[in-house]
Amino acid sequence: MANTPKSAPWWGNVLLLGGVILLALLPLLVVRDAEFEGVDAQAPEVVKELQPNYEPWVQPLFEPASGEIESLLFAVQAGLGAGVMGYVLGRYHGRTDQRRE
Repeated sequence: MANTPKSAPWWGNVLLLGGVILLALLPLLVVRDAEFEGVDAQAPEVVKELQPNYEPWVQPLFEPASGEIESLLFAVQAGLGAGVMGYVLGRYHGRTDQRRE
């Protein structure tokens, strides 16, 4: 059997998890009255400021009926993407492990 990498100590994972939670909560605590919206929502306003006569030359193929449905579709898309990435990374990791044996 080839050399196997040592696993990280458990406190390393706890520190990483704590860092992730801190990064998620810090903006909410530091910037209290900010509006958290995506770039997609801000872009039309910036374009109107820069080019007041601009008219879009492409329309969306599908517009969801409400913001909640749009958020749902975005979450489903993100979940599917994460699943595909996890599957691909798992396959490569499994292949690497098989080559080592």
